[in-house]
Amino acid sequence: MAKGGGALLPMSAEAGKGNGGGGGGGDDAALFKGSAMTRRGAVAALSYMACSVLLVMFNKAALSSYNFPCANVITLLQMVCSTGLLYVLRRLKIISFTNSEPSVPSDALFFVPFRILLRTTPLSLAYLLYMLASMESVRGVNVPMYTTLRRTTVVFTMTMEYFLAKQKHTPPIIGSVALIVFGAFIAGARDLSFDARGYAIVFVANITTAVYLATINRIGKSSGLNSFGLMWCNGLVCGPSVLFLTYIQGDLKKAIEFPYLYSPGFQAVLLFSCMLAFLLNYTIFWNTILNSALTQSMCGNLKDFFTVGIGWVLFGGLPFDLLNVIGQGLGFLGSGLYAYCKIKGK
Repeated sequence: MAKGGGALLPMSAEAGKGNGGGGGGGDDAALFKGSAMTRRGAVAALSYMACSVLLVMFNKAALSSYNFPCANVITLLQMVCSTGLLYVLRRLKIISFTNSEPSVPSDALFFVPFRILLRTTPLSLAYLLYMLASMESVRGVNVPMYTTLRRTTVVFTMTMEYFLAKQKHTPPIIGSVALIVFGAFIAGARDLSFDARGYAIVFVANITTAVYLATINRIGKSSGLNSFGLMWCNGLVCGPSVLFLTYIQGDLKKAIEFPYLYSPGFQAVLLFSCMLAFLLNYTIFWNTILNSALTQSMCGNLKDFFTVGIGWVLFGGLPFDLLNVIGQGLGFLGSGLYAYCKIKGK
């Protein structure tokens, strides 16, 4: 249930911390001596990477393989499913929305105090921009180049962390990030499928992702809400906005008239997309609050190895090019160096 040690899913960062330098057994034990990441933090990172790879594949299948014209409708469906599932789980008291025992009656309108809902509004707006830009960015760029360009998010994340939280990083961390960005430029130097609009949308998605992750790190820890509570607030604030946007753009009408709407294959793709979006949102909060915004971005780079390989096989993309392979290799090397520094506490 939502309390004690019987929770079905980790609820909050506090459950994963508490071993500042020596104490905690079990899940809070460091991976290695002197580690800056706990076992719980590692599980959160790996869970995020698995969900992210699968979600990109299903979103790409819907938008490219089936040529579904309405990315915003998929975003809306993901929000509706996520919010509905959270409502049912909270109503049945399987989960809680707070780090402590709920202080709000179960029949309260929002399940969380209205003042906290207002406090999380900047986070929800950042989430809205992140969702819309990320979904649209998948459409115009092939999967290998999408992952290559998305790898530059770490630079924006470091910048946002510095301005919002005055977070500074050590030279090894900065060096690993520089290696990632250098590799991304090398990999994209001879992209024969260059699409200026697609590239621009990906970079907008990078900026919105950085803002979102930095906001999670800043607001998530002070709101008193756990990952489920933050997801709930996002759904309440963003759902009506996305519904209004899809309506005025005519996307709802296009979706109803979509020729494959009742195809079992397309419906299965949408179902898995909604399920994975829920799990991905949860693991993003979990990983970012437990570890850091920059670690979340770096996890996005590490999982790209699988995204590139699977995307290349399933959807095609760039023809084989040695320069692209070298650039991809440099990016993965930089991600590996960051992971090493993080685990060793450097």
